[in-house]
Amino acid sequence: MIAPLKPKRPKFNLGRIVATPGALETLEESGESADSLICRHHTGDWGDVCEDDAAANEQALGDGERILSVYHTAKGEKLYVITEADRSSTCLLLPDEY
Repeated sequence: MIAPLKPKRPKFNLGRIVATPGALETLEESGESADSLICRHHTGDWGDVCEDDAAANEQALGDGERILSVYHTAKGEKLYVITEADRSSTCLLLPDEY
């Protein structure tokens, strides 16, 4: 018998969640939702970050630094999700909006 999957638990506080108009437009064009990316970020799925950034994110869980995730839409567009070091906010944005 296969055990049911346990939902992943959030790893940190997101603070206020915001998104740039460009990121929202990109998601709308791809038919995807911001919620799915925010959920992945919140549970420690950092997406397409390099090994060094993934390690930095894991370290940031303990020492309170900024957390960065990188995702690609179904159409190949890159999006960032960044939670500030003070955990006051999380922003979904395009790389050129950083």
